[in-house]
Amino acid sequence: MIDYEEELKKFEPCMDVADTEGAIFEHELKDILDVLQEMLQETRGYKNRRA
Repeated sequence: MIDYEEELKKFEPCMDVADTEGAIFEHELKDILDVLQEMLQETRGYKNRRA
């Protein structure tokens, strides 16, 4: 029978997961709201130049 408590004590997270998490949080990644805000600013700037 498996002793889950004993198995949990032996658990070590995969290094790939930790490395990936660090890489994601080190870089400023844009989400969809950032992209939409940039597009809105560019559109407003374009309209102001034409007026």
